[in-house]
Order: sequence, then C-alpha cells, then structure tokens
Amino acid sequence: FGGGMFGHMSERVLDRVNATADQKAQIKKIAEATMADLKSQRESHTTLRDEAMKAFAQTNVDANAVEALRQKMLTQHDQASKRISQAMVEASRVLTPEQRKQLADEMGKRGSMMKRHMDERRNLDTPRS
Repeated sequence: FGGGMFGHMSERVLDRVNATADQKAQIKKIAEATMADLKSQRESHTTLRDEAMKAFAQTNVDANAVEALRQKMLTQHDQASKRISQAMVEASRVLTPEQRKQLADEMGKRGSMMKRHMDERRNLDTPRS
C-alpha cells in the first residue's frame, strides 16, 4: 500500500491481524491519500536538496542562504511527519485495539529484522585488519 508505515502494512500483514475486507479497503484508501500527499513533498524536498548542493558548490558559500534552505527542509519534514501522524490516527480508527497491538508487534519484529540485516551488511562491508 505504499511506503513508510503503510509500506509495511501490506495485505499480508493485515491478513495476520484478521482485518476484514472493509478494513483493508479503508486502510488502502488512507495509505493512497497519504502517499499522494507525500509524493509532492518528496519532489519539493529534492528541489531543496539540489538548491543546497548548488549553494555548497559556490566559490563563497552563503551561510544565510544555507540556513534558509535548512529551515525550509525542517518545515517540510514537519509537514510530512504531521501527515503521517494523521494517517496513523485515521488507520487507528479502522482497526480494533487488538489488531493495532498485533500490527505494532508485527512492525516491531520487522524493524528488528531489518536492523539485524543492516548490522550484518555493515559488518560485511567493514574492512578487516
């Protein structure tokens, strides 16, 4: 159903928490709306990042310009965070408290697994003396 929190809330995970077809449809709708909103923010973030790189590459880096870009990036990040939080609240109203607990447990397990894989990869990439 998309990326971020909703990327992990796949149909398979919703099946594990015994979500009904109606719950799945509602969450899919929430996820799609959230992802559409975040897509435009992601595109704007790319533009700001490009502007920051241009500022950095100048002969004389304007600290005020870099700070202004940083502030814009912070504002943008805050807006994205608020949108994701809003989606979480919307999704929480669709699922039962038990389903939300199960889903949080599933996502926690996935997060632990991903961290373990990243640590293993990092260890493989570290040169040995």
